[in-house]
Parts: sequence; structure tokens; C-alpha cells
Amino acid sequence: MTSNTATLSGSVAGPSLWTRMMSGHSGPVCVVLLALLVLWYVGAVFMNAPTQIDRYDRADQTWTTSQLIEDTLAQERPILPAPHQVVEEMYKSIFAIKITSKRSLVYHSWVTLSSTLLGFSIGTLLGIVLAVGIVHVMTLEKSLMPWVISSQTIPILAIAPMVIVVLGAIGIKGLVPKAIISTYLCFFPVTISMVKGLRSPQVIQLDLMRTYNASKWQTFWQLRLPSAMPYLFASLKVAIAISLVGAIIGELPTGAQAGLGARLLAGSYYGQTIQIWSALFTAAFLAAMMVVIVGWCERRVLARMGVSA
Repeated sequence: MTSNTATLSGSVAGPSLWTRMMSGHSGPVCVVLLALLVLWYVGAVFMNAPTQIDRYDRADQTWTTSQLIEDTLAQERPILPAPHQVVEEMYKSIFAIKITSKRSLVYHSWVTLSSTLLGFSIGTLLGIVLAVGIVHVMTLEKSLMPWVISSQTIPILAIAPMVIVVLGAIGIKGLVPKAIISTYLCFFPVTISMVKGLRSPQVIQLDLMRTYNASKWQTFWQLRLPSAMPYLFASLKVAIAISLVGAIIGELPTGAQAGLGARLLAGSYYGQTIQIWSALFTAAFLAAMMVVIVGWCERRVLARMGVSA
């Protein structure tokens, strides 16, 4: 009787807190993040320990394990900075410094973000135009599509210095060269996805449009383009993130004085690993936020079209 009562009360109480957490998305994500955080701290201790032990030996200082762990996680120029050091650097560079200062990550982020958005806009427009041409003109499909694919086989690290030097020789500097590198990276996924999307309507749907005596222009606007929208937004999420990568790469060969790429260069020149990691995490945060914005636009557009995202 007692056991039945306990079982009944347990079933009435419902699943445990742990079960409820792990049944959704937040629980598994938090567990993974916690595991990564622990591994990061352990890695920081092991990678920074040899340098710290060498310092002890040079100073002829005795040390304990707890002191070693504490000192390895507080080094000024560690090989692998601890998470709290990166967070402190990001807080100081974002909130404790004026955004107009060249030491501010907000200032550097805006410089990189401006070329990212310009390159993303040009690359998206170029990708859509190429896709429309490839789908509707057979000659372009056979002549242009192989070049679109082949363009991505050349490493961007080899192309970026060439673009910077050539455009600099004709007086084009600053924002435009970096935007062109972002365009080069992001137009490809947009082109491929749009070609797939514009060809996604079934034969019976195309036949129905012909039955209605619809022109190619009407078929494009009423059938092909709406069918391609999910493909387009899927590619835009990739393109916006890779545009940021292109903008940062475009800042590296120029020795730029502003931008997240310049921040990475300065950190590598002076051995400021904490500065490097803070710039990397800022770039990752920017990319994540831009992907979220594209996803929000996707849901709004598809909802207006009567399609679930």
C-alpha cells in the first residue's frame, strides 16, 4: 500500500527537473557549454603550466599545485587564456572604453561590419542575378556555372592580397577592397541555392502555368521565386557569416589600423593572446547575431507568403 502510494505520488508529481531540462533545447546546450568550459580551463592550465614552472625555476621559488593553477590562470600573456580573462578583456574593450577609441572592440567591430554588410549585399544581388540567368539561359548554364564552381577552388588567402594590391594601385582603398573579398566568398552559396530553388517547382506546376498562358516573367514571379525563398534564406545564413570572415581576411594583408582583423594582427605582433581571443569571440558573436537577424527575416517573409519556416 505504501509503495503504491509512493509510486502514485511520484507519477502525479511528474518528471524531475533534470528530465524537464534535458527534454528541451536549453538543457543539452548548457551541458555542452559547461563541458567545453571545463575543458578550456583544464587546457589553459596544462598549456600555461610549463611557462609558469620555468618562471618559478628562474626565481628559485618553491610552489604548490594550487599556486601553480592559480598563477597559470592569471598570466598576463598566456599561451591559452582562461575564459574569465577573455570575458574581462571583452568587458573592458566594449563597455569600459569609449566606442570612438581605437582600443574599443565596438569601434573595430563597426569597421569590419560595414565592409561585411556591403559585401553581403553585393554578393547576394550578384548571386541572385547569376542564378536567374543560369536557370533561364541554357548557354549561361553551360558556360558560366563551371566558372562559378571553379572560383571557389582558389584559396581566399591567395586572392585577398592580390585584390588589395590591384585595387590599391588604381586608388581604391578602404572599405571597397574588403567588401569585394566578402562578395567573392558569399555569392557562391547564394548562386547555388537559388539555382536549386528556382528549379524546385514540379513539372505539373509549370504545366499549370502554361495552361494559364502565363509568360516567363509571370512564372518567375508567381511560381519560381516564391518556391526559391526557403533556399535563398538558407544560403543567406551561410553567406552573412562567411562575409564577416571575408572582411576580416581582407584586413590582414593591408596592415589595417581598424577592424577586427587589425585587432588580431596587433595581438599577434605583441603576443597579446587575450586580445586575440577577445576579438575572435566578438567576431563569433557578430556572426551569430547576423544569422539570427536573417532567420527573423526568413520567418517574417515566409509567414507573409503562408509558408512555415
